[in-house]
Amino acid sequence: MKGNEALAEAAIRAQCRCFFGYPITPQTELAAYMAKRMPKSGGVFLQAESEIAAINMVLGAASTGVRAMTSSSSPGISLKSEGISYLAACDVPALIVNVQRGGPGLGGIQPSQADYWQATKALGHGDFHVLVFAPASVQEMVDMVSKAFETAEKYRIPAMLLADGLLGQMMEPVTIPEPSESKCDNSGWAADGHKFKREHHIINSLYLQPDDLEKLVLERFERYETVKANETDAELYLTDDCDILLCAYGASARVAKTAVNSARKLGIKAGLFRPKTLWPFPVKELNKAAETAKVLLDVEMSMGQMIDDVKLAINCSKPVYFNGRTGGAVPVPADVLEEIKRLVATGGEL
Repeated sequence: MKGNEALAEAAIRAQCRCFFGYPITPQTELAAYMAKRMPKSGGVFLQAESEIAAINMVLGAASTGVRAMTSSSSPGISLKSEGISYLAACDVPALIVNVQRGGPGLGGIQPSQADYWQATKALGHGDFHVLVFAPASVQEMVDMVSKAFETAEKYRIPAMLLADGLLGQMMEPVTIPEPSESKCDNSGWAADGHKFKREHHIINSLYLQPDDLEKLVLERFERYETVKANETDAELYLTDDCDILLCAYGASARVAKTAVNSARKLGIKAGLFRPKTLWPFPVKELNKAAETAKVLLDVEMSMGQMIDDVKLAINCSKPVYFNGRTGGAVPVPADVLEEIKRLVATGGEL
């Protein structure tokens, strides 16, 4: 299946019951698939009048405890940022899918990873985080949908699945799980009708007293620390003896893995660290992968937005370099291999 369509089918089978979106390349097939399948599966599909309307519809539906989601691509996610901040402030779990394209501005419709900063650092105003999952294949797009919904509900935090135009448009063999039931108990908070049998559940993000708001934010950040301790995930590939460690996520990791394999054939001990969660960032996993490495190389379809997290995770204890493309251009394994060879030959010196 095509990545966008496989993700949509996986969401339906994960008991997503409401989808609200607006067309934008390269994620439009996801919404089109939902338009066909959601009514037949007992769900609701609605093409909103704008991205802003769509994310606020997600807030309304998710506040009742049902699984709700939206999808868009880079500029559309920017328009949704206020609504995502409201979701986080109301402690309402929901799924936001970003199939990234080149930017800034309208940019282009080719694949990109230039929304890393937005997803992990500034997805809206205020003190908050969202869970960010980064698939590297169509199968992982499928697998991470259920994981994203479940983790979002477990901690009452919105989740983002950060893909890109390459993964959304590519077609690969995929196994989609049978329909599952949501195991989350929303009875303690969802605004789903009390029928005079319990106290009202109020979904709210407005607190005029600073002390009240500060208390809620501090409690939320305590929850974030629990997430950091328990929910990180990464793939470590040929890292046990590596001299040079490549760091890449999503589609770029596929390119980096090919370069690692080519380097190994030349006798160069290269390895790959691939974060599957971008927030929380897999700090422990990276330090384990980098134990024997003398130098690290960050590979991205951006100007190097993940590189600061890589440096911080290892406390800047080893040199970290960058190799990548931006604007919709995809890195080439041969170019990454040449950079690996250069860094090995110079001992990590420029």
